[in-house]
Amino acid sequence: MAAGIPVALGAAAAFAGSSVLQFRASHQVPEAPAGRPSLLLALFRLRGWRWSVVLALVAFALQVAALSLIPLILVQPLLVTGLVWYILMFAAAGHDRVDRTMLLESMLCLLGLAAFLVIAQPTRGQGQGLESFWPAFLLCVAVVVGVGLSVVAALGMDRRWRPLPLAIAAGICYGVTAGLISSLALHLEESPAAIFGQWQAYAIAVLGPFGVLLSQNAYQAGPMGAPALAAITVTDPLVAILVGLFWLDEWIRTGPWLVGQALALALVVGAVFLLARRAPHVDGA
Repeated sequence: MAAGIPVALGAAAAFAGSSVLQFRASHQVPEAPAGRPSLLLALFRLRGWRWSVVLALVAFALQVAALSLIPLILVQPLLVTGLVWYILMFAAAGHDRVDRTMLLESMLCLLGLAAFLVIAQPTRGQGQGLESFWPAFLLCVAVVVGVGLSVVAALGMDRRWRPLPLAIAAGICYGVTAGLISSLALHLEESPAAIFGQWQAYAIAVLGPFGVLLSQNAYQAGPMGAPALAAITVTDPLVAILVGLFWLDEWIRTGPWLVGQALALALVVGAVFLLARRAPHVDGA
């Protein structure tokens, strides 16, 4: 636990740095329809976006390491701190001071996160829920329906609100990807080569890049990156928690403790969106 928490926080910081670079790059190329791979080809020509991929790979490696040490239900909420890093990095890049209100909102975010972890006391399960056909099939159906409805909703929305459903779709992809990585942890302990015989490895190879593509669409759709990142940051851990509870046999306190957990998560969600509303953006940069 003592090793896993700092590793997860490092992953959050690396994801944030990657997001800053990706948001800047996404506004340097022509806007593409949601889900079209040509956007990634255009972005790859930009040096800044290529560096963002390096940072994302570092973050992914740290996330995998954290998932091998501590439960999925604990890792994903810790990634919420990535939005705080994102805002601080934007402020540093623009040589601006972070105002007191933003500092307070950051503290509220971390307070809600700490409260959830203390109240829930998550424990790691055996991760066997995805080894059977029907549970795996139901998870795949849930992903297709959730992402599909979000993308369809984005197509019918006003441009001002379009980033949010696209970001939610990306968050679903990221949350489920984290669950699939966690389910592979036991096979990794047996033999690194054993993961190539599991369907989760190939699902990750598809779902992960598709989530990245949707996040780029979300960044492109609006003038600010923070609201999109906020939606991703909130959706990712919530989806991961559901995957951990229903598919990976992970456990949190139940009964009266659920009220405290719900209030703590509500505080995190509220603080994240307050931060997003005040976050600096790169217009004119």
